[in-house]
Amino acid sequence: MKPLIRLVLSAIALLGMSHAMSAETQPDAKPELRSTLQDQQAVAVTIYNQQLALIKDVRRITLHRGLNRLAFRDVSAQIKPETALLRSISDPVAIQLLEQNFDFDLLSPRKLLQKFVGKRVRVIKTHPTSGVESEQEALVLSANEGVVLRIGERIETGVPGRVVYDQVPDNLRDRPTLTIILNSDTDQPQRVELSYLTAGLGWKADYVAELSSGDDRLDLNGWVTLTNQSGTSYRQARLQLVAGDVHRVQDRRPAVPMRARTLMGKAAREDAMSQEDLFEYHLYTLERLTDIADNQTKQVALLSAAGIPVSKEYLLKGGDYYYRRSLGDLGKKIKVAVFIEFKNEVSANLGMPLPKGIVRVYKRDSKDNAQFVGEDRVDHTPRNEKVRLKLGDAFDITAEKRQTDFRKIAVVGRYDHASESSYRIMLKNAKPEPVTVTVQEPVPGDWKITKQSHAHEKQAAGTAVWKIQVPAQGKATLTYTVQLRY
Repeated sequence: MKPLIRLVLSAIALLGMSHAMSAETQPDAKPELRSTLQDQQAVAVTIYNQQLALIKDVRRITLHRGLNRLAFRDVSAQIKPETALLRSISDPVAIQLLEQNFDFDLLSPRKLLQKFVGKRVRVIKTHPTSGVESEQEALVLSANEGVVLRIGERIETGVPGRVVYDQVPDNLRDRPTLTIILNSDTDQPQRVELSYLTAGLGWKADYVAELSSGDDRLDLNGWVTLTNQSGTSYRQARLQLVAGDVHRVQDRRPAVPMRARTLMGKAAREDAMSQEDLFEYHLYTLERLTDIADNQTKQVALLSAAGIPVSKEYLLKGGDYYYRRSLGDLGKKIKVAVFIEFKNEVSANLGMPLPKGIVRVYKRDSKDNAQFVGEDRVDHTPRNEKVRLKLGDAFDITAEKRQTDFRKIAVVGRYDHASESSYRIMLKNAKPEPVTVTVQEPVPGDWKITKQSHAHEKQAAGTAVWKIQVPAQGKATLTYTVQLRY
């Protein structure tokens, strides 16, 4: 018989089933077959950044020849049923899928009672003094915000005893189950693979870095932190992670301490994650099998690199609001931000695409104790790109900023406004060694520096930058005048 004819005949047979009876209760129907984790031979988990994962679950099952009702148990409770696909690995044409249903109503006292609304149950009461039990039949009228029962000729709210049910409804499962109705050409054991997308699984990268005593070198270790809240466990899974911003169609709906560092470095060497390009993303593969238990946060070593060259920068960044009008005093003891920067390249002992995450930086004190000195979030960073981290504000380096002059000047050409203003920035350094402070001023409109105490660099159309040397326990003053038209 041709496969197409066989598929049509199977569908007709399925539609002819009485909807008042389940497939298990019909006299000529075969019993439901159940597949559990005991049948599982392999599982692969690919996790994306946006709380999305691809599961490939391989199991060994034995079907009846002909029509089957297969309960594929222990799938994710957050499965996207429309993405589920069952196929036979042993014989790709041996099975033909007809229908699939995801039973997400899990067995609980409340759900069981709700399923019996309009049906009869038995209520067992125990006498408070004699302990003798009595049994009454009750009709469940409602189970919305409480229980409403008809017992004999009276209506009762609440449960006046233990409720006894004769059976568990077919559509109420003790664990997430995908029910598949299919035809099989064979009754021999075969390997099948169920693949599907699911929510509830996510990952992020976390980095731990240690600065050298001179702030010119960095040891970097990376963790991958996995979170499984999908409703099932994945035992001895092949784990892969995709870093990148994968586009997804959105439904329209209403609105570590340093002690761990050595262990992490050792794990990274023995069980390192390999990396490869995948379309416009990067794929990381753990080179061993691992268990991902339900309701678990798990950390896996991602990378380990030592002696990365680092540059340190003190940055005083201004604003563009004070160039258009007279303001005078702009601030005293302004904090100067501290940044460190390194390049993700092979010559710096890196060169692996870095997934986005948080970098936490430590430095050892005079007693060789690691102290936390700051953290910053980094985006996905390709090879040969720079990583720039803001660690905080300098304690010993401050600035005072003042507008010393402002006047309007004649408007020329197509401009509506023209002005000239002067500024003084005093930088103070309480450290025992000299420092270099980068002064970055975002200047709006059409501008020109007419006077300055130090030479500036025009880094962008609206940005002027000065590099100011400030002596140890001393100060330095930057003055400049700017003409502005807009």
